[in-house]
Formats: sequence, C-alpha cells, structure tokens
Amino acid sequence: MTSDEDESDFWGFAQEARGLFTPSEDGLRQVELLGCLPQGALRTCLDHLGGRRASAGSAHLAFLDAEGAEMGSCFVSSVTATAAKPSLHGEGLLDVTVRLWCDQLLPGSAWVWELLRTGQLNRKGLWHSLDPEGRKAWLSVALWSRRYQRREHPEDTAPGQAFTLDGRQVVDADSFYCALGEAINGPGGYFGWNLAAVDDCLGGGFGATPPFTLEWQNSDIARSRLASDRASDRGTGADFEVLQEIFADHDIDVLLR
Repeated sequence: MTSDEDESDFWGFAQEARGLFTPSEDGLRQVELLGCLPQGALRTCLDHLGGRRASAGSAHLAFLDAEGAEMGSCFVSSVTATAAKPSLHGEGLLDVTVRLWCDQLLPGSAWVWELLRTGQLNRKGLWHSLDPEGRKAWLSVALWSRRYQRREHPEDTAPGQAFTLDGRQVVDADSFYCALGEAINGPGGYFGWNLAAVDDCLGGGFGATPPFTLEWQNSDIARSRLASDRASDRGTGADFEVLQEIFADHDIDVLLR
C-alpha cells in the first residue's frame, strides 16, 4: 500500500489479505494483512491502536503477481489499524488488522484475481457459468487489470482487424461486456462495462483501433435477451440499437450472423 497523498509514503506489503472482498452492511471492511511489514504511516498507526491517530487515511492498494509485478490497484480510504501481532509468515513480520472502505473490490472477485496471479486466466469462457453478481465481479477485475493483461502487447491492434463475438453466451448486459472484452482482448479481456465505457474504448488505447470488423454470431439470441434485460437507464444497460449506433459512429462494421 502507498499513501494516496504522498507517493513516497510507502505503507508496506503483505503476503496475504483476508476480508478484503467482504464488505459489511455499512460498507466498511475488516481486513487482516497477514505477513505484513508495515512502514510509513501504517507503522506509525500501530503505536496508537484504539486512538484517533490509529487512522492512516487513504491509500492505493496494489495486487502483485507471483513475480512481484503489479496486476492492478484500487483506492481504499479510512484505513484504520485496530490490532497487530507477530506473524507466523516470517520473523519480523506482523499480522495487522485494519478497517477500511473500498467500493472497487466486488464480492466474488477474489478468485478472478487469483486466476490472474497464478497464470490460469488463459482461456476464454471461464465466466460462462457465473451468476449475475459473478459477472459483475469478473468485469471489475477485467477493468482494473487491463494494463497488466496487455503488458506484452500494449499497442492497439492495427485497424482493419476482424473480431468474433458469440451471442449464445449473452444473457444480460454484463455477459455481453464479458463476451466483447474477450472477443477483442482475449481471456479476461476488457472493452467496456457499460455503453459509455464502450464508446471510450472505441476511441483507442484499449486493444483495438477503429475501423475494424465485429462478426456477431448468434446475434438474434443476444438481441432478444438484451431486449428483455434492458435497463431503465440506457447509460448502464446494453441496448442493442444503441450499441449499433455507437459502433457505426466509430466506423465499426458489425456483421450480424
């Protein structure tokens, strides 16, 4: 973790974090940082447990892969130390309990981060069996890890490429965005998670530069399901006609199969 206000204020690392993906009813999360080497403001907080100065403030929390590379990060606030004890993870390390607030880490996304960390997010369709909450969690990881996933090929594909999207797995708006992200950027890929985000992605820098061709297989199935799932707020749903308008505005040739 690193202070949100001062990038030089490094708060330390932890080998494991429990409770990070489990918000309570008030939105706060009680997180155990296991095998932690606290530094900076977090270390100072441990000298004031139970008092006002036990609060460290806001920070950026980064997720690291098995090689120590950053996969993605999220913003956490109201980080307050509540307990600390020697850790079994190594000499000099502590197990630190903190209370914090975060709205970017959705319940159900921990296993997706673990797939990414261990290199098992390597084939398409892993999201197919997920329920609606699981699909939202999947999309959140795709969003926050998008730069890491494209680290070996950070440039957009050249204009004129063709991508294939299978409409059979589209049962609602979120499943459409899961399918679109994988069609363009591969397993776990991101290419928007609402209409406005798709429009942004088509501006370039997210894996594909227009113009390109999108071959939408089984589009009739997807169209009927999106129509029945249409959100009241067109800015957050996946309205079929609006999608076609967005694609047309960016010179995307959509082939409905």
